[in-house]
Amino acid sequence: MATIDQQFVEFIVKTLVNNPEKVTVDREIDERGVLLSLSVDPEDVGRVIGKRGATAQSIRTLLRVLGTKNGARYNLKIVNTDENGNVRSVEREEVSSYDDGDDRTEKTRAELADLDDLDI
Repeated sequence: MATIDQQFVEFIVKTLVNNPEKVTVDREIDERGVLLSLSVDPEDVGRVIGKRGATAQSIRTLLRVLGTKNGARYNLKIVNTDENGNVRSVEREEVSSYDDGDDRTEKTRAELADLDDLDI
């Protein structure tokens, strides 16, 4: 039985591709959180990734919202397979709802605080 996160990604991707019957989302839990591995027909990989990765990034943004709601950390891996099922390349990026407290987060918060002080 598929979990809500698998169903969520599967629903989004099936609306984008030409071969929705070949969309599969595998789920496993690893040390970095929940890993969702997305496999689609080789002809549909470009549709899922999009120009400059915009579509894939949008899916990850939606996963971030789901992760915030569920208090989880999601990793989305898009697996590109050939006609024989062999993995040719993999695109993976971490989607986190946790505050890691790194320098980028602190810098962004400081910049946002500076913007609040502006009189526009």
